[in-house]
Amino acid sequence: MPATVPAAPAVSAFTHVAADLIGVPAEACRDSTLLTGLLIAAAGAAGYASLGAPMVRLLPTGDVAGVMLLDGCHMALHAFPQRELILLDILAPASRDARKALDVFSRRLAPRQIRSEARPRG
Repeated sequence: MPATVPAAPAVSAFTHVAADLIGVPAEACRDSTLLTGLLIAAAGAAGYASLGAPMVRLLPTGDVAGVMLLDGCHMALHAFPQRELILLDILAPASRDARKALDVFSRRLAPRQIRSEARPRG
């Protein structure tokens, strides 16, 4: 007898926002202090509970990577100064508006272009 697959919940439990912030000045892309502050501010704006301080590191290549673990979700970023590009990943409970977190980055960094998508998860 084949195994049954449980029915998917009617409402998604999470929202996953992926964004490309294009045309961010290289100085901002390599500023780990600025990016750390933006992760904290974005979490606050969206009402996320932090599980600790963000970890943001300047990599040997000159790029920057960061992650902030949140209660039931996370935010991560990868910044590429030479390309003036920040890739942002936000996984959040569907009960919160993940776009509020993205708005913090877009207002402060003023990228030339933002490509983003939000998908229901879970």
